[in-house]
Amino acid sequence: MKKKSYLSLYFLSLLLMIVALLPACKKNNDSGGGAPPVIAAIKTYVASPNDTVLNRAEAKGQWIVITGQNLQNATQINFDGVPASFNNALFAPGSAVVQIPNIQFAKIDTAKLYTVDYRTTAGSTTFSFKLGPAAPAVWSISNIYANPGDSVFVNGANLFFVRSFSYRGTAIPSFKLDTNGTSIGFLMPAATTNDRVLVTTKIGAVNFKINATPVIAGISNENANPGDSVYIYGSYLKDIQTLTFAGTPIPSYKSSKDGSSVGFVLPTLTQSGQVSVTTVFGTGTTVYNVHDLVHGIIANMDDKFGMIGWDGGSQVTGNPANAQSWMPYNPDFPGNTSNFAVLKTNVLEPGEGYGNGWPPDYQLAFDKEQWIPQANLGDSIENYALKFEISIPKAWNGGALNIEVNGNSTFIYRWEPWKKAGTTATVAYTTKGWMTLTVPFTEFRKTDLDLGAGKGVAMTQFSDILDSSGNGTCYIWLHNYGAFNTATGFYGAVDNLRVVKIK
Repeated sequence: MKKKSYLSLYFLSLLLMIVALLPACKKNNDSGGGAPPVIAAIKTYVASPNDTVLNRAEAKGQWIVITGQNLQNATQINFDGVPASFNNALFAPGSAVVQIPNIQFAKIDTAKLYTVDYRTTAGSTTFSFKLGPAAPAVWSISNIYANPGDSVFVNGANLFFVRSFSYRGTAIPSFKLDTNGTSIGFLMPAATTNDRVLVTTKIGAVNFKINATPVIAGISNENANPGDSVYIYGSYLKDIQTLTFAGTPIPSYKSSKDGSSVGFVLPTLTQSGQVSVTTVFGTGTTVYNVHDLVHGIIANMDDKFGMIGWDGGSQVTGNPANAQSWMPYNPDFPGNTSNFAVLKTNVLEPGEGYGNGWPPDYQLAFDKEQWIPQANLGDSIENYALKFEISIPKAWNGGALNIEVNGNSTFIYRWEPWKKAGTTATVAYTTKGWMTLTVPFTEFRKTDLDLGAGKGVAMTQFSDILDSSGNGTCYIWLHNYGAFNTATGFYGAVDNLRVVKIK
């Protein structure tokens, strides 16, 4: 009996212990068991020893390793408040491999920026980690010539969390950020003082210098007469402070709205010289001189006559003072006080055209002349162009004006300004008086059996067209490469053929 009492007391005590432990076990099961997670560091997802600790990262979908304790059994991982997708098979108590999610920073709760929220069945923890966009960048301005009050956009990248913004020395208190962080929209202020765009964000700052130095790409007529309208073409040709033409100041001029051209009436010039345009952003100057009929001239129908001969539709003419029985004055090409060559054709049938034969029937053929000094034969052709003045007073529609240069091989530039870019349509072409046509030597091409004349490989060096002394010849002629008759013939005049350094 005594032995039985002791056994009863033992089992009673054991039962009381189990009952006492039941609530605690139930509580641990409800919370998932174990301790809450602890994050010690975030590392790069690469093999040791390159698995370095990350103090910050960009949201570009990269894989990272979260290290710490109790990281198994994750239920949710948020980066800057944005949930990440993950696979628990990649998790262990001391590490978790996870990919940073795509984060739209314009839409997140900024209070959760730079945080990693890690939740498991046992609890949660928040870890400070600088996950955000890269430093801001500015690439361009939509319109530096906008009027006060016009909408303007500063374009770039990572333009999030902007704290301050100033445009060309003027603080902009009100602006709109693109949701992709690629632009800042604002209204052009009434006054600007410098060439800088300053953007400060939560991530960093950018000090962008607007590169809007004037660029002179071409001139409508480099050898115009006083009183003629002249246009300079290029970019950033607006808000001009000074403009000179052949060294002569131009006091009055008018820029196009987009700054792609500036026009003026040519005053009397006393010398040749460069063209120069200065704005607040800098100065653009031509390498070559204008009002220059001396340097680089290979044919001008005057002191350097240049013509091999003429027949059929070609003719040399001049102003009334120079008119002779063999060189009558032609009033269809006013504005040129010297001699010039005229080319005229009828409508051309398919495949019809006139090449470099003798006599030069319906073409202009020029004598062999020194094009560049022998010492410059090794220069890059990218730095040079063939130029001449041209006047086309009557509608021209169809047929290529071939400009052919000869040497070891024949290279042709096909000028077809009546073609409407990007379509098969045509638009009759004329010039307003005389204009300068500039053909860089890089535009001259060989004949291709499949593509046609002037459509093959490009000229690469002066020895392609000039002899060992730097001499060359030139022919200008019409050819119809189309399948139908041309809509019109060609009637035009050329003058002042020259080789010019343009860079």
